[in-house]
Amino acid sequence: MKRLHDYTIVLRPDDNGTFVAYVPAIPGCHAWGRTPEEAQAEIVNVFEMIKEEYREEGRRLPQDVDLETVGACQS
Repeated sequence: MKRLHDYTIVLRPDDNGTFVAYVPAIPGCHAWGRTPEEAQAEIVNVFEMIKEEYREEGRRLPQDVDLETVGACQS
């Protein structure tokens, strides 16, 4: 079965001063933290819970997605 390091993880600041980490390929796989490190630690826990749910349901985790980084939009 796949492991978290097989996926692209996005880490970004959130509007309220916290940080969010998420795996774009897996719906619902996201976590928040007060620091980037806290968000990264939490995404590990969320991924493990989702992986267990997929295993129990006899489903395979989805393939990773390709992401493109773009600059902020200017108006």
